[in-house]
Amino acid sequence: MTEYTNIEFKGEYIKAESRARKSLEWARRFWSEVVKACEKNNCYKVLGVSESLVVMPFLDGLDHADLFNELGIDRKYRIAWVELNEEATDTVAFVDDFLYNRGLPGRLFQNEEEAKTWLLEEDGF
Repeated sequence: MTEYTNIEFKGEYIKAESRARKSLEWARRFWSEVVKACEKNNCYKVLGVSESLVVMPFLDGLDHADLFNELGIDRKYRIAWVELNEEATDTVAFVDDFLYNRGLPGRLFQNEEEAKTWLLEEDGF
């Protein structure tokens, strides 16, 4: 399968799509581009739709808290994430919980419709 990344401003949110072999280095590049798009468009709501071709190593997932802090991804962001590869959902769910417990943004959803609905709600987390 072909790898790709597409990050696009959709008016009310940034849509960040990817299909890739996941790693911490991949995440650093991906989230750096997301941050640039958010700052450029003054929009901090992110809908992520991902298909992991290779599941990110579990320990790399733990480094996301440091990565988010390094990139300035904080509570002003609202991140709704969908993982299309069922084999990757356990790792992604763990990272989601890990980030949430450290006060960082993001929720994992089963599908894009649920994710977008939550993302655009006015309520907080």
